[in-house]
Amino acid sequence: MRFERWSARRALLLVLVLASLVSCGGRSTPAAERAPSTMRSTEGENAQLVVFAASSLLGPFEQLEESFRSRHPSVAVSFNFAGSAQLVAQLEQGALADVAAFADPDNMRRAQAAGLIRGEPVVFARNRLALVVPASNPAGIERLADLARPGVKVVLAHENVPAGRYARTMLTRASQRPDYGPDFAQRVLANVVSQEVNVKQVLAKVALGEADVGIVYVTDIEAAGPSVRALEIPSELNVIACYPIAVAAASQQPALAEEFIALVRSETGQQLLAQYGFEPVSRNLSEPGSCG
Repeated sequence: MRFERWSARRALLLVLVLASLVSCGGRSTPAAERAPSTMRSTEGENAQLVVFAASSLLGPFEQLEESFRSRHPSVAVSFNFAGSAQLVAQLEQGALADVAAFADPDNMRRAQAAGLIRGEPVVFARNRLALVVPASNPAGIERLADLARPGVKVVLAHENVPAGRYARTMLTRASQRPDYGPDFAQRVLANVVSQEVNVKQVLAKVALGEADVGIVYVTDIEAAGPSVRALEIPSELNVIACYPIAVAAASQQPALAEEFIALVRSETGQQLLAQYGFEPVSRNLSEPGSCG
């Protein structure tokens, strides 16, 4: 298994498909592009808030921006949507951010250990995995067990990405059940034709017909439209993905960052997350919960 090298034509198709998967149109603004300025905690004439967020949060966070801007019309909000591991790596390399929202507690703990997080993170949403197939479903995938059939083309997120790690955890759980067999995960992984750096690219591969089935978040499929359809993963095997959020240690707008986090956790924010298929929740990362 390896990262697939795409031709120029396929790269163009990927861009077009990704654009069609999000109704409001995503954008990624690396925080490193923000001009350096002195530390400030109050809203200025040209204040800017930079939010690093897992790619699966694109839809709800861009809508939350509208609510935030209505309260702070002079503040420009910039988003950097990417895989959680990529976001942490960018922070480690000195990228500037005010808010960090990841798709798993492990990457948040990694950021904390590196001194990149201020205060205590809180879990603000939960997500689950689902199978995604092309709308025409040419391989006839109907259930999880079908992923182990010889010749089925499976695409996953890379194991360093939360969605990829969750998928492998789910496959391992299935392997412990007699109805799947002890070699189930091994047989599925043998069918993997591509590993992607985030779930949006997994979804795009399936929508393009370059894979028969992928494992992504429920929320991604709900936002994808008619090009794909979802198949449920048995609840006893599924993995709950917990999303933590925190103020970045190097934030130049810590007060505004706290306000954005408060908005995410507010009734307005939680209702919006629920509209996108997330399971709203608010608890300290250190408290016990059903994650993973």
